[in-house]
Amino acid sequence: MSTTQLKSAIELASKNTVHFPNESKEYRLARNALLAEEIELRRQIERVAEQRRSLPAGGEVPKQYHFEGEDGPADFASLFGNKQTLAIYSYMFGPKRERPCPMCTSLLSAWDGEAADVAQRISLVVIARSPIERLIAFKKERGWQHLRLYSDVSGNYTRDYVSADDADIPAFNVFTRRDGTIRHFWSGEMGAESADPGQDPRGAPDLMPLWTIIDSTPEGRGSDWYPKLSYPKE
Repeated sequence: MSTTQLKSAIELASKNTVHFPNESKEYRLARNALLAEEIELRRQIERVAEQRRSLPAGGEVPKQYHFEGEDGPADFASLFGNKQTLAIYSYMFGPKRERPCPMCTSLLSAWDGEAADVAQRISLVVIARSPIERLIAFKKERGWQHLRLYSDVSGNYTRDYVSADDADIPAFNVFTRRDGTIRHFWSGEMGAESADPGQDPRGAPDLMPLWTIIDSTPEGRGSDWYPKLSYPKE
């Protein structure tokens, strides 16, 4: 972990020279106090990311998993392509679900726009339990261009790394391939049991750009609104 001595967040915030038209003295004092907290939050995010990067080697992937992709069958190793790190989002779109999860869909719609950039650094794929034909059809309906979709036909991967009961739940797992060995690196492990009172279960940092935007507004994310697959025209 870094041992660089940092200036206090309060000291850095005190150097802020930003002002907006007609703001009150009380607003600026409160805003600079908030700025100090935002600086601390940025530092905490980086500390957590550094701690994550420093994890010991994870468990070796125990078996060869097989999937159906948009271009045909694929094994687990092939999902890496020419990259050494593989990130897999498990999409709540199981065969018993008539339509996919709106929350997952909102997240993946944002990720589709980032996928070409992400692909410069790592391999990113989306896996669901529905047949690949259903996944491709919804990809076209949604207008996704860059996400790579795979069907976990047997459910072997899902039972090992998402839900032992093959439940239709979301998951985000990261794997590494070093010296020919594929290992699990990290997964999101925050859920209902670790949520604070009155809070929706979610990870930190939140993977959804939607919430990052809305959290910066006075309305906030609230407790009773969630994204939908479509909205009536206004």
